[in-house]
Amino acid sequence: MAVVAPVGGRAIALAEVPDAVFAQHMVGPGAAIDPVRGPGVVVSPVSGILVKLKPHAFVVTAEDGRGVLVHLGIDTVNLDGGGFVLLAEEGRVVPAGAPVIRWNPAAVEAAGLSPVCPVIALDADRAAAEALAGSVALGPVRAGDRLFTWA
Repeated sequence: MAVVAPVGGRAIALAEVPDAVFAQHMVGPGAAIDPVRGPGVVVSPVSGILVKLKPHAFVVTAEDGRGVLVHLGIDTVNLDGGGFVLLAEEGRVVPAGAPVIRWNPAAVEAAGLSPVCPVIALDADRAAAEALAGSVALGPVRAGDRLFTWA
């Protein structure tokens, strides 16, 4: 399953995320994006059902049951939704690349928080995690570009 970048910016390894929970793969394997600073739209990384939707994070579950978490910044739950606009509804089917949230990473940074966005393959087994790690496209990405492959 191809997982696309939900935002544009620079794809980085999870080890570079300034939060140990993500950096040490406690939530799961994946990659992160240091986003372009400025207002933008966050898109769905896979086609599926938007099973959880919060202003700062969401989970999309693909038809085969695999879920992908997108977390917009670090500790952004503390913003209580400020600066995030929901563009989709929880429980709806969304195609990969469909708009989900509007936000401004520069505003997150101005609030003293990191705008880095972890993109996590939830409940990936060890073999899938190892294969996924080898497929991450590090470097510049645009929203909708392939970020990694989850075998």
